[in-house]
Amino acid sequence: MKKSNWTFLTNHGRVLAYIARHPQRTTQEIAQDVGITLRAVQKIIAELEADGYIDRHREGRRNRYSVHPGMPMRHPLEQRYSVGDILKGLGYKTGNGEPNRRD
Repeated sequence: MKKSNWTFLTNHGRVLAYIARHPQRTTQEIAQDVGITLRAVQKIIAELEADGYIDRHREGRRNRYSVHPGMPMRHPLEQRYSVGDILKGLGYKTGNGEPNRRD
C-alpha cells in the first residue's frame, strides 16, 4: 500500500507557526526550514501581513515578525477559533499563554 504525502497544515499554517517560534529568521531561513521556495515564503508573508495575522518590523537590515494570536481562523467552520488556539495546540505559547478562543 502506497503511503500518502498529505499533511494537516498548509504552507500558510507552517510559515505562521515557524514565525511564531522564530520571529527574527530571514525569509531564506524560513524557506529552507519549512521546505518551500523563497518566492512562496515571500508571498505567504505578504498575505499574512495584508490580512492582519502578522506584523513586520524593521530591525537594522533584518525584519522581525510578530503574530497576532487573537485573529480568527479563516474557514467558516473554524472562525470561532483563533490562530492562537492552533499555535497553542502545536505547543507554542501565545501572549499570556492562554488560549485565544473567539466564542
